[in-house]
Amino acid sequence: MAVYAIGDIHGCYAAFRRLLEEIQFNPQQDQLWLVGDLVNRGEESLAVLRWVYDNRHCLTTVLGNHDLHLLAVAAGAVPLQDKDTIGDILNADDGMQLCEWLRRQPLAHYQHGWLLLHAGVLPLWDTPQILRLAKEVQQVISGEKWHTFATQMYGNTPNQWQETLTGGERWRIIINALTRLRICSPVGELYLKFSGTRADIPAGYLPWFEAPQRKSAAVPIVCGHWSALAGIQHQNMYNIDSGCLWDGKLTALRLADQQIFQVGYSAAAMPTKTNKPNH
Repeated sequence: MAVYAIGDIHGCYAAFRRLLEEIQFNPQQDQLWLVGDLVNRGEESLAVLRWVYDNRHCLTTVLGNHDLHLLAVAAGAVPLQDKDTIGDILNADDGMQLCEWLRRQPLAHYQHGWLLLHAGVLPLWDTPQILRLAKEVQQVISGEKWHTFATQMYGNTPNQWQETLTGGERWRIIINALTRLRICSPVGELYLKFSGTRADIPAGYLPWFEAPQRKSAAVPIVCGHWSALAGIQHQNMYNIDSGCLWDGKLTALRLADQQIFQVGYSAAAMPTKTNKPNH
């Protein structure tokens, strides 16, 4: 059995299926780990979500910020935005069934010695705390409080973790860290307006995975979200969002040997393969 982690699909169904062919994925033997952002921005979000649901027996997916946005729109908490491409899901006969399944998926997953999540973690959190906080919020998203909290989910505050936080503020900062984080201060202050390259990081901040004395540093983490990194590895952090949606590539990481497999966004693009992640 092989376990493959695949980066942000964003509704790029054709590239996703070609990548499955490239890795010779066998749903009877192999497992997929999906880093979230299954939907939105690409044109085939419904096809992606249907495939994931139909093959849920052989995969694990965590929630990304775009998946949460779909769930918030489906709950009637926020309106559909002009650049959203999730209308096909909302209008489909099975759309609500798919959304109900999606909102029961985790925000973090630990297995085989690896931690799977969408964006990042705060330096003060060790792995048990990450899993505990992710489960706490997942219970809110999948439970009766979701429709109320969905209206409070958006926002960039609070920007620093405190264990004494409660309610919406507590759940919001956990979600922001796990699904939106790119950079933070050395002590873990989130800066969520940033979406550029490493060269654009403002003074006083650094990539979350370079925070000094990060308590989760000993555990290999596979994540996505930050496509401007172009799928880098840094010590035990493997970012596999290589910007497929933005004419980049869709990436799969085989956990056993960290081999990378990639296909391009274009249907005419030929699959490529490298031995190790880009540094």
